[in-house]
Amino acid sequence: MKNKRSSGMFSSSFGMALGDSILDVSFKEHIKRQHQSTFDCRCLIKDRALVDRWERMTGRLLSTLTTTKGQLTASVHSLQAENETPSKPWSAVFTSRPLTRKKIIVLGITGFLVIAIIVVVITVPILLLRHREPPDDPSYHDESNRPIYAVYNFPDPGMILVNGTWYSYATNAAINNSAVAHVPVATSHDLKNWTRLDGYDAMPTLAGWEMGVNHWAPDVIQRNDGKFVLYYSGELKSWKRHHCIGAAVSEKGDPVGPYQPISEPLACPRENGGAIDPSPFRDTDGKLYVTYKNDGNSIGHGGDCNNGKKPIVKVSIMLQELQDDGITPVGNPVQILQNEEEDGPLVEAPNIIRTDQGYYYLFFSSHCFTSPKYDVKYAYSTSLKGPYKRAPRALVKTGDFNLTSPGGATVAPDGTFMIFHANCAPKRCMYITGIDIGADNLITLSELR
Repeated sequence: MKNKRSSGMFSSSFGMALGDSILDVSFKEHIKRQHQSTFDCRCLIKDRALVDRWERMTGRLLSTLTTTKGQLTASVHSLQAENETPSKPWSAVFTSRPLTRKKIIVLGITGFLVIAIIVVVITVPILLLRHREPPDDPSYHDESNRPIYAVYNFPDPGMILVNGTWYSYATNAAINNSAVAHVPVATSHDLKNWTRLDGYDAMPTLAGWEMGVNHWAPDVIQRNDGKFVLYYSGELKSWKRHHCIGAAVSEKGDPVGPYQPISEPLACPRENGGAIDPSPFRDTDGKLYVTYKNDGNSIGHGGDCNNGKKPIVKVSIMLQELQDDGITPVGNPVQILQNEEEDGPLVEAPNIIRTDQGYYYLFFSSHCFTSPKYDVKYAYSTSLKGPYKRAPRALVKTGDFNLTSPGGATVAPDGTFMIFHANCAPKRCMYITGIDIGADNLITLSELR
């Protein structure tokens, strides 16, 4: 009698517990709350790729939970049919009669699996945070390292130092052919105080292939003959909303121009969606290069920056060697980076420097510039043409020093500071910050000196 009573009590209490916590109609809401509380801690994980992978994984786990509950429901209905009992509410199924040992084992194993999956959903983010994300760098909490606001409405800035003066060039914001300069310019003598040359256009005339609007991400380098070459992204007349790389020369040897564009694009891979975001680089052997982005997302299938919907079009960072004139390509371009899953729809805004230690650093942005996921990342290599190893975290991202969507960076040739843009609603403004390159190739923001 004691054993039978104990068995009955165990069966009843076990059934009620399972009915309340696993099979009750509140099951989905319970799991949803567990998932939401876990999902909320994604702010602790600074590596966006880890967050994305976690979200996909938890989605699959919750799908598994739903399937498991469906299978369990079918099993209970089957057991009811075997005993020729009419359908009853969950509570009645587990309290109207003692459960057999076989039923208890089946339900117990199923309940264990459900609980195990919930535990995995909760603990995986913590494990990812501990084992894949490097420790938070205290430099990002030091107010002395806060980037300095420099110029209003000055996105994708490039820069060059000439005779003690820094010159910066930016994407224009033209809405028609005469709204603003094709290539706006700002100058500084101390890096902290900048003057925009209002009303001045570094490239007042255009080539025949380009539209009068949407000139993006200009940058400048000085040739051995003292003249300056301006690289920029121009929109094609024959293929609107698509860009190619243009080049223009300042024949007077003045960094502010005027620059006269060459007649044809320097790089125009139409099969890859065109090209944008050129950035010149001179290596220690004197050879000139320009790196740019194959604009694959411009031929994407919609979503973020037109490439957020599958199939995702591959977007590449290319490196093109140039002759000494800075406008004649040498051979074919070489791919040095490509967007990965963690980059979202694209990689763009490449910029290369070389340190005295022999390392090449490739700075770039990922995700769409309209998204808070937009950032500045970097990778490094002992060879200009790669392969490049990606750093474990972004150099600057949304939330760092209250910035939003930082990107489009250009780094000083000596690697001591960089300029970039971030949202300053409703525009994008230029900021400047010091950077420190560590012996372990990790880079952090620092005080501008």
